[in-house]
Amino acid sequence: MRIFHMSDLHIGLRLYNRDLLEDQKAVLAEAAALAGQRQPDAVLIAGDIYDKPIPPAEAVEVFDRFLTDLTQKAPKAEIMIISGNHDSGARVNCFRSVLARQHVHMIGLPPQREEDRIEKVVLEDAFGKVNFYLLPFVRPSMVRLITGTGEDGRARSYAEAVAFLLERDAPDPAERNVLVSHQFYLPGDRKAEDIERMDSEIRMVGNIDEIPASVLEPYDYAALGHIHKPMKAGKDIFRYCGTPMACSVSEAGQEKGLLEVELGPKGEAPVIRPLPLHAPHGIRRVRGTLEEVLSQACDDYVQVTLTDRIDLDFADVRDRLRAAFPGLLEIRRDLPEREVRDRERGQEREMDPYELCLAFLGDLDEETDALLRDVINTVKGGGE
Repeated sequence: MRIFHMSDLHIGLRLYNRDLLEDQKAVLAEAAALAGQRQPDAVLIAGDIYDKPIPPAEAVEVFDRFLTDLTQKAPKAEIMIISGNHDSGARVNCFRSVLARQHVHMIGLPPQREEDRIEKVVLEDAFGKVNFYLLPFVRPSMVRLITGTGEDGRARSYAEAVAFLLERDAPDPAERNVLVSHQFYLPGDRKAEDIERMDSEIRMVGNIDEIPASVLEPYDYAALGHIHKPMKAGKDIFRYCGTPMACSVSEAGQEKGLLEVELGPKGEAPVIRPLPLHAPHGIRRVRGTLEEVLSQACDDYVQVTLTDRIDLDFADVRDRLRAAFPGLLEIRRDLPEREVRDRERGQEREMDPYELCLAFLGDLDEETDALLRDVINTVKGGGE
């Protein structure tokens, strides 16, 4: 059985002030085209469809177009989607039973009552059944009517709540079983702080959301979402596929894509292949003197770090960098610590109002920048 594993689409995401919808359209169109070429039996999307619980209409339209494209190019594929921590579970859960009859399973909420069970979709191939267990993002408060409290009367933790649900609906070990889940699973030999997390990921204070990956043991494959960098949750068969395109500067240089998984007979290790996806614009970090940086002009989204040891006309530098990098995200200065302290002491006297505002506000899009200049000029004119 051939499976496509995707996650963390984050449709509607803005990178600094950059709208990424056109890039997201292109990447999702490429994923649909791959489905047309490879004809998977199942397409799994492991949470964070959208970047916000109430996505803008444009983001919903992009997702609608992707699903339409996917069902047309791979008409025999069973599409299974769960909500992530960025999604509104209730919204994703809408029309759940109606969509299931169209071979699209959108599961927004975990079991919440005693009679509820983790959604299971069963497919068959030449080797028998494959059971897909679809578990959306779980907070302990969502499932407390099922899990109750611990022996000491306290509320269950993330790890306890998820383990309780998985154990309650434990799969048949004689059959092939796949879990689709959006949580932070941690291998037993790793600490949460050792896992490289991206700037765009939401992290819980104290890593209270970490769950031991040992709870995944009953499954022949775990299609995981939540971590933005492709990685294993301990075993090779427990996988985070990562985002289909970079969502933050910290993801610069990462190869993005989806995973194709070939399930053979029970007991045989699945074959896992990364299939790269290519956004029209990459994300880059460019570092050097102004002249060195300008020599690397490109159309990607770029964070610039300037290392010049001389004073620069900020407005002029900004205009020149924008001309060289239409996708400019941010300008930083890298100065020796002593020089930074000296500059900070004299900055309030030396910087003009425009520079002071930029130092506080950070990089602005062209419309906001023009508005700022107009406001400052108006105030200056009124003062004269």
